[in-house]
Parts: sequence; structure tokens; C-alpha cells
Amino acid sequence: MSHPASLLSIQDLSISFSSDDGVVNAVHSLSLRVERGETVALVGESGSGKSVTALSVLGLLAPNARYESGHIRFKGDELRGADNETLRQIRGNRISMIFQEPMTSLNPLHVVEKQLTETLLLHKRLDAAAARQRSLELLRRVRIQTPEEKLQAYPHQLSGGQRQRVMIAMALANEPDLLIADEPTTAVDVTAQAQILMLLQDLQREFGMAVLLITHDLGVVRRVADRMYVMRAGRIVESGDRDQVFNTPQQTYTRTLIDAEPPARETVADDTAAIVLRCENIRVWYPIKRGMLRRTVGHIKAANGVNVLIRAGHTIGIVGESGSGKSTLALALLRLVESRGEIEFLNQPIHQLNSHQLKPLRKQIQIVFQDPYGSLSPRLSVAQIVAEGLRAHQIGTAETHDTQVVDALTEVGLDPDTRHRYPHEFSGGQRQRIALARAMILKPRLLILDEPTSALDRAVQAQMITLLTTLQKKHGLAYLFISHDLKVVRALSDEIIVMREGEVVEYGTASRVLQNPQSPYTRALVTAAFDLAVSDENAVAQ
Repeated sequence: MSHPASLLSIQDLSISFSSDDGVVNAVHSLSLRVERGETVALVGESGSGKSVTALSVLGLLAPNARYESGHIRFKGDELRGADNETLRQIRGNRISMIFQEPMTSLNPLHVVEKQLTETLLLHKRLDAAAARQRSLELLRRVRIQTPEEKLQAYPHQLSGGQRQRVMIAMALANEPDLLIADEPTTAVDVTAQAQILMLLQDLQREFGMAVLLITHDLGVVRRVADRMYVMRAGRIVESGDRDQVFNTPQQTYTRTLIDAEPPARETVADDTAAIVLRCENIRVWYPIKRGMLRRTVGHIKAANGVNVLIRAGHTIGIVGESGSGKSTLALALLRLVESRGEIEFLNQPIHQLNSHQLKPLRKQIQIVFQDPYGSLSPRLSVAQIVAEGLRAHQIGTAETHDTQVVDALTEVGLDPDTRHRYPHEFSGGQRQRIALARAMILKPRLLILDEPTSALDRAVQAQMITLLTTLQKKHGLAYLFISHDLKVVRALSDEIIVMREGEVVEYGTASRVLQNPQSPYTRALVTAAFDLAVSDENAVAQ
């Protein structure tokens, strides 16, 4: 059905990509519309074509993309095939976009002020002083504390929630008619997620703008969307009002997405299993230096007096808001940052060992990072990446490495015949399996999992949870699982540590912490995770 008055109208859009292996059809005969002032969600699994559709609106597709058919109209004007000058006037002005990962979207070489004022200088023609004042106003609007200080900060000096707020401020700088938000809450903790969603709703009402929300998180869709489209393999398979789709889905695929929430962990770990890692009173303090003489005037206590005990076959989940000290604690246990306190691994004290003494133990403690695309070298094939640890620890020979790589890839559910491809040729879930294979090939006793599922959709998350559970049972692995997603933590963890500002505020069995939290902060996290409704007074993710 045609809607000539729609703010954004996409009709019969088909997009393909040419590659060495031939032509890949990414989007097939897609039609959708976004009306003024409404929020429309485009949902689906990784690789379904959601982001390709969003990027096509602004003409941001890769050079090997080709529009096979269709129209993209904004306020009735055709954008498909528009010249660069027309698109330049629209991008960041009438249509803005928030990208999925703010750390890679923000320029690491420039402070926030330079990046915020760029679009104001380009489209509003403001002078430097006026652009700075507007930037401060925008940071206040997105509820960033101490905006004068944050203007001079580089992206790496901000938390995940703060970086996402900066991206929102940049997108709203010119008061656009349409905001395209591509997974805007994927990489932030649950309290920051709730805050950002409320912020977007408030700003949407204030500016009267429309939002096209690209996401795989149906909890977010249920909270904010007016209408939704469900994508699978490049096609729209279902659409309608939010409540209609959630309550009476017509397609089996839609029902699968709705029901894909991970269940609670079913197995009970052996409380008498061997202790793999024990740490006591771990402290990581960073000095605050001021003045001409750079005297230490205080400390940032990234981790302060943390105790952890992990047994074989057990999973300790560590949760908390961005900046709470979760990843710092992991790096301290890996001896990758300087720390105080005692660390024992397999009954051997390691807190005083030097790097040479630690090297033989490192193959038994492995880590899988949050962003598999960033942690896998784009210049190496999968076979080379997975075999990195074997070469570093001089295990086996070049002749035996290929067999070991094949076995590792098979164990994590990947086709070993794909081992000569490169990371960009795989989906997000497949790349995370590659990172897992790289860790598992060394046969570790302890695996540190730092947000390994946060960038994956629910269906792929469920597959990863099943895989991790299977590997743990098979090898008696101990997991230290860091995540902001309490639903995934519930599915994997035996015990949970809740951290805030470097301190442990709660520690107990997963069932007790999630069902009967003792700390007000833990209650706020649980409410945000399972109800997705938390007030700014309780949400503490600034």
C-alpha cells in the first residue's frame, strides 16, 4: 500500500553485493514506511539485512553494492541514485544515524568537542563559540554529567553509556526529522540501556522526530516501538503494530524470535570440585595527579578489595554497570594490569611472578573478548588466527597445527573447510566461535569471557550459551563470565558477583541474587534487566 505522505517510504527495494564468490542478494523486494513522529522497529537476526537497509537510506553502502530495484523516498524526494551534494545536505541534518558501536564510530584522535561541533559548523554555519555553547547544551540534554569536562575528553576516556550519549548528541545536533538508530543499546549495561531508551523517547517527543530502530533485542522493541517489521534473509516476513505482532505473531520465525530468551541454568555445579582460581583483596588503584609537579591527590579505585573463588566446572558471573570494574578485575587476574592482593592459580601463587615465569601458565588461562571483529586480525586467515597460541607457546609443529585447527573449529561448531577464509567473511556469531576456538585449542583450565554475547542476537546467543555449556561439561572448564546482560548471566552462572564503582556490593548463588537481591543497586539492575523499567533515580549508569 502506498503512503505518499510518509516521512520515509521504501518500496520494492532489492540490494546485492558482488564478491569473489559471486553475487550475494542481501535485500529482496523490501517495503516499509516511517510516519512523522513514530518509532518503527526493524528486527531480525544477525545477517538478515537490517543494517544494509538502514545504510541504503543515506547512500552509505559499500562500493560493491548494487541497487537492483526499488525506491527510497524521504518527504517524497527520491534518495536512491541521488548525487553526493543532495545526500550531504540530508546526512546529519534532516536524517541522522546512531551507529551500533560508538567506540569505533567516534574518532579516537579527536576530543568530543571537535566531533560534536563538526556537524554544527557544516550545516548550521555557527562560529566556534556558538558551536561550543550548542555542544554543551546537547551534552546536558543527553544527561551527561560535567559536560564542560567531557567536551575535552577523548572517546576512550568515557564509559560505554557516555559514548553512546555523545553519539546521540551528535545525531540530534541539527534537530533531524528522522533518526536511524542501529542497535543503540547493544553495548551498554541494563541501567544505561533503560536510561538511553527513556532519553530517546523524551527527545523524540521534544523534537517531534521519527525513529527507525534497528535491533535484535525484542525487549527494546516491546518498550519503545509503535510498529515493527521482522526481517529474515533479506525479506520482510511479518509486520504490524507492536502489540499485534507480539501477541498474535503469524509466522513461526517471529514466534521463535519472541521465545528465544535464554532460560535459567539447569545444572548444579559440584561444590567439591578442585579450586582453579582464588584471589583475595584484589586492588587496582589508578593515581589522580594534579598540579605542575603532578602530585598524587587521590586514586580511582577501579577494583577495591575483591575476592573471587572459582572451581572446575563452575561459572562465576560478574555484573555491573559500565565502569564498575568488571573488565579491570579480569585484567588483574590475568596479570595484565598492575594490582595488589593475592592470586592463586591451580594452587600456585602467581601475583609475584614476572612475565617470563607467567608465560607457561598463560596457555591455561584464556580470554574471549566482547568484539570478535576487533579482536581477530583482518590480515590473518582463520587457520592462522586459531593457531596463534600454538605458535606462541611452541606447541606441536607446523604439520600438526592444521589438524589441531580442524579439531578446534569442529568442536565449536564451525566448518573446518572455511579455515582459509578471513574474519570479514563470517557473521558475528561465527566470528565469536572463531575467537572461542582460538582459546580452546590451548586446552585451558580457566576461560574468561568478557561480554562474549553482547553483540549477538538472541537466537545466536542461545546457540553460544549451549556451546559454552557443552564445552564446560566436556572439559571441566571454569568460567569467569563478565556481562551486562543478566538474562545471559542467569543462563550460565552458578554464582554472581555484583560490582559497582570497583566494590563488590553483592555475592551469592545466581538464583538467590536474581530472585532475592539484598542490595538496592542489585535490585535496580534486576528490575532494569527483567522489567526494562527503571527510573532515573534508580538507574545509576552515568
